[in-house]
Amino acid sequence: MALSGSDASTSSATGGAGSATRGAGASRGAGTIRRAGAGWGAVPELVEGRGAGWGAVPELVEGRGAGWGAVPELVEGRRPVVGLTTYLEQAKQGVWDVRAAFLPQQYFDAVTASGGIAVLLPPQPGAEAAAGVVLEGLDGLILTGGLDVDPALYGAERHPLTDPARPDRDAWELALFRGAEARRMPVLAICRGLQLVNVARGGTLHQHLPEALGTERFRVGGGVFAVNEVEVERGSRLAGLVGDGALDVHSYHHQGVDRLGEGLVVTARTDDGLVQAFESDGDGYLVGVQWHPEENREDRRLFAGLVAEASVYAASRHEGALA
Repeated sequence: MALSGSDASTSSATGGAGSATRGAGASRGAGTIRRAGAGWGAVPELVEGRGAGWGAVPELVEGRGAGWGAVPELVEGRRPVVGLTTYLEQAKQGVWDVRAAFLPQQYFDAVTASGGIAVLLPPQPGAEAAAGVVLEGLDGLILTGGLDVDPALYGAERHPLTDPARPDRDAWELALFRGAEARRMPVLAICRGLQLVNVARGGTLHQHLPEALGTERFRVGGGVFAVNEVEVERGSRLAGLVGDGALDVHSYHHQGVDRLGEGLVVTARTDDGLVQAFESDGDGYLVGVQWHPEENREDRRLFAGLVAEASVYAASRHEGALA
């Protein structure tokens, strides 16, 4: 069953062709980004680093002027600091069975392998005030996967299969996202993160896709990620990172975008019409994907793109401090 109606009226991405390059002989959708010279695992060499003062920043080559897909290369200097939101759930370790903040290692491995420094951000009381303080120490933000967003936030009644509400995490991540937007900080939103951003922008969600689409293709269960093919829109920022056309992704979700939020542009869908990625229609860096890119250790392009933009942001903050 293909989706229609509110989500079918959403627009496709427009903009200049991306400048991220593909390696010779690469498969469709498997482009590579030129950065730091030595491959995905390359970490920019620290020349001054943080030990020499907070102001040390990387030089940038290529800059933002080259189009949506332009990703500046990190040459040297301070690596950007990227915050990742975390779970806050009951967890067991040895004899302990306590409420704990945690995040699968794949997320922060993806950030560090792409040249960033990963900082974990568990839900905090007094979300608005705490988020403002935390964001001052960050150069980029990743909204990670997790349990369902509270349907009350988009004016819907709870479906029987929707996860119990996590108001602490919802409030924290909404505060972080809105604060990041106000600062024009680059944001990558993954799975739940994409859904939260859509709700923050006034959109709504399908609460149970097997009812909306008649398929379990996006969540097979048992902790096993499904593989689905998405179609990436040509000319989008996302295409500048991963290439346009067909792309295989790792899925684990039972909810999805229904009505698209304000100021968002769809940049990928599956063949049933479900929104699989979006980005901001403005010039700020906001990329949201419904899939789990952290599960593909061979493809760090979305994380490399976020880290590169975080370097631009860090450099601009440094310049602003000196002005």
